Amino acid sequence: MPNIVVLVKQVPDTNAKIVVQGDAVDLSAVKMVMSPYDEFAVETALLHREAAGGTVTAVTVGGAAAEKILKDAKAIGVDQIVRIDSSDAMDSNALQTVLAQAMATMGAEIVYCGKAAADTGAGSTGPGLAERLGWASVSNIIGADFNGGVSVISPSDGGNARLNVTLPAVISCDKGNFKVRKPNVKGIMQAKRASVEVHSIEAPASTVTVVNQSLPPAKPAGKSYEGGAAAAEVAQLLRDEANVL
Repeated sequence: MPNIVVLVKQVPDTNAKIVVQGDAVDLSAVKMVMSPYDEFAVETALLHREAAGGTVTAVTVGGAAAEKILKDAKAIGVDQIVRIDSSDAMDSNALQTVLAQAMATMGAEIVYCGKAAADTGAGSTGPGLAERLGWASVSNIIGADFNGGVSVISPSDGGNARLNVTLPAVISCDKGNFKVRKPNVKGIMQAKRASVEVHSIEAPASTVTVVNQSLPPAKPAGKSYEGGAAAAEVAQLLRDEANVL
């Protein structure tokens, strides 16, 4: 029975108003949540367990505050929750190196993750982790089944491709063709009592650092026109300014 791991990340709520103070985003009043694509990864991992047995362990990297999203994963059915302790910002190389060490230590056989984190949007964790482990990798899957193995559906040129995946593997998940389950009262109570296993792994020095952060420039005010007499001017603006004609 497979040892299944799902990676989750704590990110700012995608509906939150972003405020920049000085050269950095101020997150002090922002609600932190599980990255949305990670929810599909958790659901896929649980479906895998239900079909093939085994256990699902949710793993995150961060400080104690990140344990909230581990409890959220526990509430909807994962078996164990693990936090790799870190209060320092990591670039992709450092993060993937730490995760590769953790997966080897935990004896993971298949790893699920979201296709990209909502805060950075880099989309490099799944493929980068697979490269470090020397495992198979499939990205952006939108469906999966587990009858006699692992078979996934991934976007391809002109449509979708069904791929049979040989384990061990790292699979990143897009918004899929299945509904993400919600926690019930029993799951929420079990999550409150659950203990988080904390690992310490030394990370290599990051070679990329954030110098500053700023909001994009405000969009210019829109223009409105009425009546057929304005049609020629509107067409010219669409061609010369909007570049849509």
